[in-house]
Amino acid sequence: MTFREWDGPLTSDLVREPAKFGLGQVPTHLMPDATTKAICGFCSTGCGLKIHLKDGAAINLTPDPDYPVNLGTACPKGWEALSALDAPDRARMPLLHGKEVDWDTALRYFCDKMREIIDQHGPEAAAYLSTGQIMFEEMAFLGALAKFGMGMIHGDGNTRQCMATAVAAYKESFGFDAPPFAYSDFEESDVLLFIGANPCIAHPIMWQRVLRNKRKPEIIVVDPRTTETAMAATQHYAIKPKSDLTLLYGIAHLIIRDGGLDTAFIEEHTSGFDEFMLFVAAFHPNRVADETGISVHRLVHLAQTIIHGTPRVSLWWTMGVNQGHQATRTAQAIINLALMTGNIGKPGTGANSITGQCNAMGSRLFSNTTNLLGGHDFRNPRHREKVADAIGIPVERIPDRPSLAYDQIIKAADAGTVKALWFIATNPSHSWIDQNEINRILDKLDFVVVQDMYCSTETAKRAHLVLPAAGWGEKEGCFINSERRIGYSPKVRRAPGQALADFHIFRLISHYWGCDDLFRGWSSPEAVFRVLQRCTEGQPCDITGIDGHEMLQKSGGVQWPLSREQRPKFDVSVSKERRLFTDGKFYTPDQRAKFIFDEPQAPPEQCSNDYPLILMTGRGTSAQWHTETRTSKSAVLAKMIPEELMLDLNPLDASRLGVRDGMQVRVISKRAELTAKARLTTCVSPGEVFLPMHDSRVNQLTHASYDPQSRQPSYKHSAVRVEK
Repeated sequence: MTFREWDGPLTSDLVREPAKFGLGQVPTHLMPDATTKAICGFCSTGCGLKIHLKDGAAINLTPDPDYPVNLGTACPKGWEALSALDAPDRARMPLLHGKEVDWDTALRYFCDKMREIIDQHGPEAAAYLSTGQIMFEEMAFLGALAKFGMGMIHGDGNTRQCMATAVAAYKESFGFDAPPFAYSDFEESDVLLFIGANPCIAHPIMWQRVLRNKRKPEIIVVDPRTTETAMAATQHYAIKPKSDLTLLYGIAHLIIRDGGLDTAFIEEHTSGFDEFMLFVAAFHPNRVADETGISVHRLVHLAQTIIHGTPRVSLWWTMGVNQGHQATRTAQAIINLALMTGNIGKPGTGANSITGQCNAMGSRLFSNTTNLLGGHDFRNPRHREKVADAIGIPVERIPDRPSLAYDQIIKAADAGTVKALWFIATNPSHSWIDQNEINRILDKLDFVVVQDMYCSTETAKRAHLVLPAAGWGEKEGCFINSERRIGYSPKVRRAPGQALADFHIFRLISHYWGCDDLFRGWSSPEAVFRVLQRCTEGQPCDITGIDGHEMLQKSGGVQWPLSREQRPKFDVSVSKERRLFTDGKFYTPDQRAKFIFDEPQAPPEQCSNDYPLILMTGRGTSAQWHTETRTSKSAVLAKMIPEELMLDLNPLDASRLGVRDGMQVRVISKRAELTAKARLTTCVSPGEVFLPMHDSRVNQLTHASYDPQSRQPSYKHSAVRVEK
């Protein structure tokens, strides 16, 4: 084999000693002369990467063996992170009505059009919809610019699609949006319970941490599908879709019945348990078996596994829970199990939400959308005064109410209240639920702006103005991962054409809008980091003890909180991973965690004679990411995914329909239809089908319903039929 025939990853050993791999000499232009370190910009795992540089620019990469998150491993997306930057459809110049213009023309048009709409229709007439994909310094600048500078009221992020449920659940139960765990808990549990989570595919490096567990743990998966994680588990409970809330209440009933409570923890550190105990008394095993499809014997076995696993039971959830019509209460039912058994604040425990995007946790604290910067409340006058003082702006600039949620902004656009939408690093024309409906609404708007790496996304094609943005690796700033770890990522490439970092686009807009005096100190991502530190002072997420970007680079990232008072006791060499609530004190006024519960409700869209199957959607493979605007650019990743859209269909349903494996079928909902190739598999139960979310057509089918507490869409339960 010659080097030119090699299409695998370019590792350090391969570069230094190509002969060991049967290769010829490595071309000089691929021989690095330096390295630097970065945080991967795909998922919330937050892996460390070692970037190989040639003349100061990134040419390849390897996983960082010293980073405490991934310990020298990376998933396929991480290995291919640089390939997305070389795509031919990168946005290189601003586009106004499809034609290239210079930045001066684009920004004057942006400001004139936005100001005209706001002046004519009021501050609620323009809104922004952001992302968990940009650095949190950029998120904060966007939120501050839009609300404090331009006077907008409403803005939200695409993290509403993945993590809003966890935010709402933690806030109500713990008093703050505070995921309590560290990744070391994967390795230190005796029982790991995954509910609506498939880390083998969605978070493969987290799954590697599970495989490092030497305690021979029980691994339990609750999921309607036999996912890759379920196949590797010791127990799998294939519940009926969206019966998870009933199941969790039933397990709580059995734990109480069979003496599995940590009464001391309940009495000292929680409130509302007596009411919860009375509530779950109605969830007797026969009822739960009937509603979930899990036998009484297996329900008892699951409860006994948790009881006997105490005190080292960790409970993990992600989109299978979050994207549901009663998602917040389901997440809180998981939290309730941890509280009633005392499985929190100790190694190998916790009620643990796995985040979706690389900076979804950063968005939750610093996007300035439904929360004021630093986890504050727009409605609280003291919070507004504190943030205004930290930033150095008049307090009157800060709105006294939070934004509408994403779905409510879209609804307002349909009603004509919102006239202009500014999208930053997100592609809702593909990803938002009931896709045809949102696209109909976008086409009604007076002004649509898309700020993105690519001019080819479904949303960019609908835009009046496209602003070309730099991507990961072409700018600097910080991400916060699922375990609250703040990591720094540097600029290692130049962006193509005249594309600019989102940070610098926001600086230019503040200048053209005439509000740059408010942000005079926001000269760099590092400067904004310092501003945000002041905003967090005294909060549960206090990061005043972090000595800037340099400390993050040297320490392998730092989990929040790290206050100024904690800093002298903090040793980065031994404090790689920390968890919350080790003292049993929570962030509620009485420092007690709350038991929150509600009656289960049926999903809004039920099966019928015309639509007899339940459609579930989710991640397809570890090589795919969201709407594939980046992963589709990699030839390597393309080889790891099916060439056609595959519909998972149970053989019993296929027999009834006369469908053979590999046959083209129509999948039809009340909203749309598409064509896919049938893949017959018992990984889905009779009456259920599955489609990966990455195909641009799938969200034409999904039914738009929302969790009432979190306003998160329910992607996991839509009624369809399948035809040849």
